[in-house]
Amino acid sequence: MDHVLLIDLINELGLERIYVSDDVEYVRIETTDISRPGLQMAGYYEKFVPERVQVIGSAEWHFLRDMDESNRLDVLEKFIQYPIPVIIVTRGNEVFPELIELSKKYNKTLLYSEKTTSKVIGELVSYLGLKLAPETSVHGVLLEVFGVGVLLTGKSGIGKSETALDLITRGCRLISDDIVEIKRVEDTLRGSCPELTRYFLEIRGIGILDIERLYGISAVKQYDYLDMVVELEAWNPDKEYDRVGLEEETIEILGIKLPKVTIPVKPGRSIAMIVEVAAKNNRQKRLGYNAAEELNERVSKSIQERKANKHARN
Repeated sequence: MDHVLLIDLINELGLERIYVSDDVEYVRIETTDISRPGLQMAGYYEKFVPERVQVIGSAEWHFLRDMDESNRLDVLEKFIQYPIPVIIVTRGNEVFPELIELSKKYNKTLLYSEKTTSKVIGELVSYLGLKLAPETSVHGVLLEVFGVGVLLTGKSGIGKSETALDLITRGCRLISDDIVEIKRVEDTLRGSCPELTRYFLEIRGIGILDIERLYGISAVKQYDYLDMVVELEAWNPDKEYDRVGLEEETIEILGIKLPKVTIPVKPGRSIAMIVEVAAKNNRQKRLGYNAAEELNERVSKSIQERKANKHARN
């Protein structure tokens, strides 16, 4: 999304409405930055960015309170004439009557919150950051596999949903089947499911399953952060598959690289068990332990010791 509608922000954060502009359903917010207009209250407008959400916290409120009514009216009127989308008064501070009248006069939305300024700003940044984050959609299944966000990919019919169902019976949690919506939130990727298909899983030969109803709320999750990608592909006897794991394959999604594991599928292989082990192994790598590197070091050390012993005998 390139913008958030002001009315959606108001409804999502539950802010109290003092005055709502008649165009509130069309007002757009296009940045995650929040402004505390203390400098503007003091008359400095050179670097002012009016398009941001404007938050009047305790510092700004006390500064305005100490003015006489005439001066406060002039200061607020100069401020509110700029194309600001919304003003929020926080920390339970009284909303100045002049501010209410000017909001009505210039048709600007004025909101109020009992919460602290830092709490309100934190909620605004979190909400706007998520809504305005770069996003994409991929075909696959997203699961939480014992604390690891695993995106299963592969051609249609390879067995992604069946593998997911097997993992769910092992205690893993389903986030999305078929279409996974991915957003880049700072340096992480957050995956979720379209609301229309949330918690549903398609199994060929059976049909659509409601995982929440079949396995309970503990078997599903609304969103998770992606930690790795597992691609399922049909077994190719002519292809050389990685048997050691020293060279880690990666895939880039929205500019972020994720470790990728390719698992060949053929009858008799427990794909769910392999995915589970791959997730646990990935977690070990993130914690600083790599089994392949450990084995490689042992082999190298053993070769060096044999060479040293042979040299000593000679």
